[in-house]
Amino acid sequence: MADVNDPLAPKQEEEVDVNFEPVIRLTEQVETKTHEEDENIVFKMRAKLFRFDTGSSEWKERGTGDARLLQHRETKKIRLVMRRDKTLKVCANHVITSDMRLQPNIGSDRSWVWKVVADYAESPPTSETLAIRFANSDNAKEFKKMFERAQIMNGGGTPLEDNDKVNEDEKAEADEKAEAEKAEAEQVASEEKKEEE
Repeated sequence: MADVNDPLAPKQEEEVDVNFEPVIRLTEQVETKTHEEDENIVFKMRAKLFRFDTGSSEWKERGTGDARLLQHRETKKIRLVMRRDKTLKVCANHVITSDMRLQPNIGSDRSWVWKVVADYAESPPTSETLAIRFANSDNAKEFKKMFERAQIMNGGGTPLEDNDKVNEDEKAEADEKAEAEKAEAEQVASEEKKEEE
């Protein structure tokens, strides 16, 4: 062991209790507005958004996050808003109009492409060609269904809630028709069998 009085001996580390007090105390909470407070979420799903850069003729990633369709409580207009995951920066913000055409992306059943006249994610608003890719084809189909419903709603059609009921009624009617056709086919088959005997 080294001699404690030896000046050349390594010194033992001393424990130091360091405490830093904040210079300014933040007592007041700042409320941030996202301008989404007056809207209801109609659809929400994780996706990756791309934009087509005409200068370089290639797709550029805009961000990954939750793609949401938000319906305003008073005007009933629906817009698509998407924020990047960690930074929450807006990467898509536009009203869904009836002239937008969702087209399948070439070579993929889980992504869609459409054109936007004015996307407000950047300032000033820009005309963009956007593509969105989902985890699987079922999610992509669900997005397409909700996107098209939003187009109908924004064009003055029936509200989204009413569309669900209409679809349920149509499905019930189709099921009844299928059962009637099946029963009729069974009856015809049994009559043919009796004639053969």
